[in-house]
Amino acid sequence: MIITEVKDRTPSLTDRLIEVWEDSVRATHLFLKNEEVENIKKYVPQAVEGVSHLIIAKNEEGPVAFMGVEEKRIEMLFVLSGQRGNGLGKSLIRYGIENFGADEVTVNEQNTSAVGFYEHMGFKTYKRSDTDEQGNPYPLLYMKL
Repeated sequence: MIITEVKDRTPSLTDRLIEVWEDSVRATHLFLKNEEVENIKKYVPQAVEGVSHLIIAKNEEGPVAFMGVEEKRIEMLFVLSGQRGNGLGKSLIRYGIENFGADEVTVNEQNTSAVGFYEHMGFKTYKRSDTDEQGNPYPLLYMKL
């Protein structure tokens, strides 16, 4: 497995990361309806292309996980469902901490596996909101190392 920062964000890479994103979200964000996933999916290319630091984990078949870091905040972290539990998320977080000083993340409270993962990695909740950034009824936890 190779973990690397990607500077050249080609359309084919973005398409693959959208696939990783959708697979990951459908496995972990069970509180979202199909229509909501499809609506959010429209914004993923912009997020992937706009984040300052895009880090991917890839094997011989291509990208299987990715993380975006903006300043010192982890803005996104998605792992293919079939690759979960293999240490990829942990490796990406460590890369973000070591290379970019990443020490904050916001996570959907209803994504209990992600909350537990970040807590395991040393993040602690310092703030909670009743809605997400778009005002939808999905509580967010703001966490810091």
